[in-house]
Amino acid sequence: MKHFGRKAALAAAGLMIAAMTGCAGVPANTVHTADDLTGKTIACQLGTTGYIFAGDIEGATVEGYNKGADAVQALLQGKADAVIIDSEPANVFVSKNAGLQILDDPFAVEEYAIAYKKGNSELGDKIDKALDELKADGTLDEIVSHWVGDTADSVSYTPDPDVERTGKLIMATNAEFPPYESKSGDAVVGIDPDMMQAVCDKLGMELVIEDMAFDSIIAAVDSGKADVGVAGMSVTEERLKNVDFSQGYATTTQVIIVRAD
Repeated sequence: MKHFGRKAALAAAGLMIAAMTGCAGVPANTVHTADDLTGKTIACQLGTTGYIFAGDIEGATVEGYNKGADAVQALLQGKADAVIIDSEPANVFVSKNAGLQILDDPFAVEEYAIAYKKGNSELGDKIDKALDELKADGTLDEIVSHWVGDTADSVSYTPDPDVERTGKLIMATNAEFPPYESKSGDAVVGIDPDMMQAVCDKLGMELVIEDMAFDSIIAAVDSGKADVGVAGMSVTEERLKNVDFSQGYATTTQVIIVRAD
């Protein structure tokens, strides 16, 4: 059963970045393909796979920022030559800034999954079962359709009021990653919180969302301060040393943002 209600303001103040291309002192774009990243300064959000991947580029200087929006601001100001970030947040940032463009060739393809405490197979099995059901009945696709695409309306999933809930599921996230998670007033909205609300409908639990720095999420799950980490997070060998992951729930692409030619 699908429930959608409250309208969320996707274009929150934190997503609005003033376009600065054309300002004196901002260099012309010199990155036209992924090969051009060699030796360049690349801005990324700390702890993301984009940040990890950028570190493998020969001669590149990788500048880490707490927010994706801050990395984009560095690009606009000429402090960086490119930003590596996931495709959907990239689309949001570029749509708000006429001075930016996304290169045609993707940088990398990855799959998002839900992190949970290493060895907690009981919770992992329950989450996988819930995801199977949400995929099979079309709920997950419907959630995504409200946040991605030309007909996206930013309408959030509403928890089923008829579900009897016992216990809480604490979700660690970083609300700086639209359309997967961002802030609308005091609320965290987007694909990931909607998906986890639907998962909690299946589990009979109350969802509690804790917003934190992205690179603190794995530690929060590992220490037990959070039950799950859900923040557009892909599975990496490094992360698997500290947490386990559910099955994938979304496939996305790492892309390169540059200043418009």
